[in-house]
Amino acid sequence: MDSCAPLIAEHPHRLPPIPAASTRRRTLALGLIGPGRVGGVLLTQLRAAQARLARETGLELKLRGVAASRRMWLDCDDAELNAQHDAQTWRPTNLDEFAAYVRGEDQHHAMLIDCSANDGVASHYPYWLASGLHVVTPNKLASSGPLSRWQAIRAASQHGGRFRYEATVCAGLPVVQTLRDLLDTGDQLLSVEGMFSGTLAWLCCQFDGSRPFSQLVREAHALGYTEPDPRDDLSGMDVARKLVILAREAGWPLSLPDVPVESLVPAPLQVLPLDEFMQRLDELDAPMAAHLAAAQAERGVLRHVASLDHHGRAQVRLQVLPGAHPFAHTRLTDNIVQFRTRRYCDNPLLVQGPGAGPEVTAAGVFADLLRIAESLEVRA
Repeated sequence: MDSCAPLIAEHPHRLPPIPAASTRRRTLALGLIGPGRVGGVLLTQLRAAQARLARETGLELKLRGVAASRRMWLDCDDAELNAQHDAQTWRPTNLDEFAAYVRGEDQHHAMLIDCSANDGVASHYPYWLASGLHVVTPNKLASSGPLSRWQAIRAASQHGGRFRYEATVCAGLPVVQTLRDLLDTGDQLLSVEGMFSGTLAWLCCQFDGSRPFSQLVREAHALGYTEPDPRDDLSGMDVARKLVILAREAGWPLSLPDVPVESLVPAPLQVLPLDEFMQRLDELDAPMAAHLAAAQAERGVLRHVASLDHHGRAQVRLQVLPGAHPFAHTRLTDNIVQFRTRRYCDNPLLVQGPGAGPEVTAAGVFADLLRIAESLEVRA
């Protein structure tokens, strides 16, 4: 006798077995621009997931090309392109040729993934989207750059390919999507506050007066937490770009010059060659010690915070926060974003977690790719 039979009889309402994977098969051609740290990790993630996605969701991902700043390769150059990408037949990079090849002529779905952090690449987005290519990117320059270009990108994505950029703010954390969901369901945004820099979060958490601030910057630089030039983090401009992206998502036509930014780099050090700046890092110590003393006098903590109010006014600066504030308890390089809305007024909505690193950034890009793929119709 089947030993399972009594169980089936005792539970007549047991759910039937999960059916086999959907036969709704779709093919998505991919072209990757910028095979650097994030792009290289993304290629590894894509290859690892290809078989599972085809089997479980019916989605076939076909890598058709990779473009670097000077060279590109296409799968017509090497049949093994999907197996490796470091020993191919290269040709000079031509982005128009690259996009046309990925798009093809057989009406298949096609997507370009831009991991380049290059403003020139971002300038191509409106044309790619208008031609029907989907675009996914962690490149902040498109969504925080010239407002006219951003408006052209949005217009093209309404009538052509889809555009997603979750990883431009806090890497793999669902910040842009959370804001979009709040607004799309009729909520009203009252304010956004956040610690958008993992580097500055780490520095503020570590800076308790026991060591000079310059020593912590050198340590962060050695650990790879900062950009090659730490001023790119300390200036606050990268944080300002992320705030502009969220402001535009919320409907405010903000641009970088509209955001007052308090740089942690004294003016005389901002224009120095990198080597000389690193030698003079100790000039940051006195002003930062004064900020810390003010925070301790108020029994608070020092944090680097970006904020946007319900009038669309933005700012990026050091703030003294009370010890009970959620931002006072972040860990390591965590990013944290607080949305205060009509629904989430007395108890704001928080999104927190690792907001930097190639693994989580690539995963954020991959998730955007999958969200677009889910909406694609079947094409023969």
